[in-house]
Amino acid sequence: MRICVIYDCLYPYTVGGGERWYRNLAERLAADGHEVTYLTLRQWKRGERLDLDPRVRVVTAGPRMALYTASGRRRILPPLAFGVGVLAHLLRHGRRYDVVHCCAFPYFSLLAAALLRPVMGFGLVVDWFEVWSRSYWLDYLGGPGGRVGALVQHLCALVPQRAFCFSELHAARLREEGLRGPVTVLRGLYRGDTDPATRPAAPPESEAERGDGPLVLFAGRMIAEKQAPLGVAAIALAAQRVEGLRGELLGDGPERAAVQRAIVEHGLGESVRAPGFADGERVDAEMRRAMCMLLPSRREGYGMVVVEASARGTPSVVVAGEDNAATELIEEGVNGTIAERSDAQSVADAIVRVYAGGPALRESTARWFEQNAERLSLESSLETVLESYSARA
Repeated sequence: MRICVIYDCLYPYTVGGGERWYRNLAERLAADGHEVTYLTLRQWKRGERLDLDPRVRVVTAGPRMALYTASGRRRILPPLAFGVGVLAHLLRHGRRYDVVHCCAFPYFSLLAAALLRPVMGFGLVVDWFEVWSRSYWLDYLGGPGGRVGALVQHLCALVPQRAFCFSELHAARLREEGLRGPVTVLRGLYRGDTDPATRPAAPPESEAERGDGPLVLFAGRMIAEKQAPLGVAAIALAAQRVEGLRGELLGDGPERAAVQRAIVEHGLGESVRAPGFADGERVDAEMRRAMCMLLPSRREGYGMVVVEASARGTPSVVVAGEDNAATELIEEGVNGTIAERSDAQSVADAIVRVYAGGPALRESTARWFEQNAERLSLESSLETVLESYSARA
């Protein structure tokens, strides 16, 4: 089949769950013998050799430009430019594709594909990582901008499409937005090893054996939604009840300075570190060593880090919230726990619950992952998507 994958970012030139998903999808399609075009914005220097399977044809639909503001929010101009570029590309080449597979966001590229679909005849497959609530739109963009954003999202939901979501939360919201037709929930995005026989053993259960105290780990981009400073405040409270408790917050972003200030304000300079960006090897090592993975985010479309931690026998702490789909990945007391509220005391209580769970909780986390490994695997989601191409939207 001839397939056009449309996303304005390309891993590893930008890093995130969507980038990994679309790169994996394109490379898998190419490996299966399909003719694949990856339509994106340019994020690399001109003339640079791309780090991508050479069987995937990369086409740029817009120039290199900053995608985010200094505060970590998406800029408006790049999605508009990308939408125009997608429209121009599909006007010229749309008839050569059997399927166009795109992300709902940024919405203008989806609207461009939807506009040309009846004329060009391709099937339209759309991934919805998130469907924002009206209240979140208003909080994110303010009154006028938020209302426009919510309207554009609603219009995209009305487009005839084959829709995929990655959580029940956002699948339900998509139906409420008026989507006609079925919505398939994909559970798997994990590309790592799912065979317990080949995964390295968990670290020693006794903190004394490692010569240090129990470690609370945060790993992610430090943006406002992730609430990393809240994690620091929670560690400070939990440390009053857990002797030797330490924290490590890996990642960079506009909130890193706030995290560093919080460490100083809570007097945690000797026990909590925020060293910045860490490569995959470092994150893996710390994840295996950690007592728990802390994800205090108030907004998640999936919560990949929970699965990654579980694969290493490390339970997670997440926060309940109307926009947080990561709670769907937690079985209370089995592979982690959910803080009832988005405040430092509630998150600290959750950290203490994990500590009290001890080795038994690590063991049940590892079992949980083994029991759910197949459905959580990237391969299971790719198979579902590939099957959908034969029944084009």
